[in-house]
Amino acid sequence: MHGPLFPLSLIASGLLGLCLQGAAIAATTQRPNILLVFTDDHATQAISAYGSRINQTPNIDRLAIEGVRFNRCYVPNSICGPCRAVVLTGKYNHKNGFYTNGNTFDGSQQTFPKLLRKAGYQTAVIGKWHLKSDPTGFDYWDVLKGQGSYYNPVLLSQSGQRRVEGYCTEIVTDLALDWLKKSRDADKPFMLMYQQKAPHREWAPPLSKLHMYDGVTIPEPPTLFEDYSLRGKPAQHQDMTIAETMTPGDLKLTTPSSLNAEQRKVWEQAYGPKNLAMQRANLSGKDLVRWKYQRYIKDYLRCVSSVDDQLGRMLDYLDESGLSENTLVIYSSDQGFYLGEHGWFDKRWMYEESLRTPCLVRWPAVVQPGRFDDHIVSPLDFAETFLEAAGAEIPADMQGRSLMPLLKGEPPEDWRQTFYYHYYEYPAWHYVRKHYGVTDGRYKLIRFYEPGVDSWELYDLLCDPNEINDVAENPVYKPVRERLAAELDRLRSELEVPAEDPPSSKRPAGPPRERKPTDTPYAAPAEAA
Repeated sequence: MHGPLFPLSLIASGLLGLCLQGAAIAATTQRPNILLVFTDDHATQAISAYGSRINQTPNIDRLAIEGVRFNRCYVPNSICGPCRAVVLTGKYNHKNGFYTNGNTFDGSQQTFPKLLRKAGYQTAVIGKWHLKSDPTGFDYWDVLKGQGSYYNPVLLSQSGQRRVEGYCTEIVTDLALDWLKKSRDADKPFMLMYQQKAPHREWAPPLSKLHMYDGVTIPEPPTLFEDYSLRGKPAQHQDMTIAETMTPGDLKLTTPSSLNAEQRKVWEQAYGPKNLAMQRANLSGKDLVRWKYQRYIKDYLRCVSSVDDQLGRMLDYLDESGLSENTLVIYSSDQGFYLGEHGWFDKRWMYEESLRTPCLVRWPAVVQPGRFDDHIVSPLDFAETFLEAAGAEIPADMQGRSLMPLLKGEPPEDWRQTFYYHYYEYPAWHYVRKHYGVTDGRYKLIRFYEPGVDSWELYDLLCDPNEINDVAENPVYKPVRERLAAELDRLRSELEVPAEDPPSSKRPAGPPRERKPTDTPYAAPAEAA
C-alpha cells in the first residue's frame, strides 16, 4: 500500500533534483552535522509533500524533493512527552520509564546526545522539551517552560529563566540560528534538536497570519460526523470531539493572557468580529460543529504555515553557509493528529491519523533525492540513525534500527514487517483508554486491556482506509486476527513488555470534565465580541 503521491509541481522539482544531483551522490567519509526538526502534533494530512488537500508547505516539501519521504513512520506511543523520551533513548517507554505526560524523564540514563557528545559532537536542544527534568547530555540548551506559550514564552536555560517577547515559533528559530551562527564550534560536527511547540493546542497563530484563510472554506474530512456504531466502547466514550470537547480558548472566544497590550489589540481586532458574527448566527447541531471545525482547522493551518516559514529560514542558512551537503536533516513530529477525522482533534489512539507521523530526511551527501519509502520506520529509529551516521557504536539495548541502509537505498531483507504500539495515559484528558497493538501496514490489531473495556479491534486499511469498521469478530478475518495476535505476542516478548503496567505508568491527574451536550445553541461570551 503506497502513500499519497506528490503534487505534480513537486514531482517535476524532484526530477530536476535527480538530474542535477543523482549521478554525483556518494557516501561521505566525513561525519555529518545532524539537525532534528521536531514539531508537536503535526499531522501528515497537513503537509503537501504527503498529498495534503487542505494546505501547502513549500519548505517542508523541500526536504522531500531533496531527500526521502517515509510513508509509514509509526510512533510507539502517540503522546508528547513519551515520544520525546523514545527519541532520546531509542527505547520504548517501558524501558526508558516515561509512560505519560505526568512522568519526569530520568536524565541520568543513556541518551543519544550523550553518546554523540562522547564521540566528539557539539550538542544542543532549543525549543520544546516537555520532559520536566532539565536536559542532560547537551553543551547548550534553551527550552520552553512546560508546554510553552505561543506568545511571549518563558524559556529555561543554563543561565536561568526569562520571558522573551514575540511569537514562539519565530523565537525558537531565532535562538537556533543564533546558536549555529555564533556559538557552535566550527571545528566540531554539531547535533541540534530544533523543536517547535506548534502546531500544538490551542493552535494560536502568529499575529501576521490571523487573516490567513479568511473567506476560505477548508474541506471537511469524510468522517467528521462518524457515529462510532461500528466500533467498540472506547471510541464511543472518549472526550476529544470537535462537537463537545473544544473550549472557548480553543475556539478563540477568549483572549490569551500571555499577550501584551499591543498584541492584544491586533488579536482582538482579528477575532472579535468573527466571534460577533458567530454569536449572532445562533448555531446548533451540525452547523455548529462545522463552524467549530473551520475555526479549529484554520488556526491549526496558520500555525503550520509559520512552522514552514521558519524551517525555510533554517534551510536557507544551511544552504548559504555551505552546511547543507553534509548535514543530515530529519523532519518529524511527536505523533500525528486528528484534523476532524472521526469528529476528533488530539491524538493518543492507534488509529492511523495519530499513529503515523511525518518523516522526511535530507542528506545530499548520501540520500538520493525525490524518493518515497514504504518501509515501516519510527522515531524509535532516530537515535540509532544518528549514532551510525556519526560513526559511533549503537548500544545493544536500544530497540530501534538505524535508517542508514534505507537512506542509502539498500534496504536489508530482514527489515521489520510489523510494529508494536502501546498507549498508557488513562485516566487523563480525553478519556482514551489504555491499549496496545500491532500493525503490518495493511491490517491493524488493537487490544484495549483494562477491566470493563477489555476488547479487540481489527481494521483492514486497504478495504477500510478510514478505520470505521471493526472486523475483529468477522469470521472472514479470523486467519488475519490469529496471525496478528501471534505476532503481537512475539513482539511483546521480544521487546520485554511487562505483563502488567508498573506504578510509574500511572498518571496522577484525575479524569477530565463531564462531557457537555451539543444540541443547544452556542453563544460566544460577550467580552469576546
